[in-house]
Amino acid sequence: MTKSKSNNKSNNFFEKFANAATKFTGSSAAFISATAIVVIWAVSGPIFHYSETWQLVINTGTTIITFLMVFLIQKAQNKDGKAIQLKLNELIAAQQGASNRMVDIEDLSEKELDQLHKFYVAIATLAKKEADIHCSHSIDVAKQLNEIKVKSNKHFKKHDNESARSKS
Repeated sequence: MTKSKSNNKSNNFFEKFANAATKFTGSSAAFISATAIVVIWAVSGPIFHYSETWQLVINTGTTIITFLMVFLIQKAQNKDGKAIQLKLNELIAAQQGASNRMVDIEDLSEKELDQLHKFYVAIATLAKKEADIHCSHSIDVAKQLNEIKVKSNKHFKKHDNESARSKS
């Protein structure tokens, strides 16, 4: 039990540190500080006779900062991405007409996502046939609405027959 509390405290410390570092590094103060460091380094060039050590200082410093920032940025993006996914999941779950099958689709394989993409392309094609571009419906209703339209509208029947012939 002590291990989990100390592990939780270190995770909490890292989380707080990462949040503070992310907030600072994205601020105007951080940009101004970085610019000031580069200007001071450039101005100090003549003092150090533009030596290899003088060049090595800026190269090493920027390499270390860049290396650490990659991980910090990735952590921030992972957290933001997860928060956005949770918000979207909540919207899907709360919307009566929305398909709950879309919740947590980010865990599907690439092949499964491609299959869903093809399905939405088909729905977009169906939606283009509608007169009102502001009309919306759920995934499950889209095919039913299109089938009703095809049966009742000669234009849609002709269009579907032409597309069926072109696929043959």
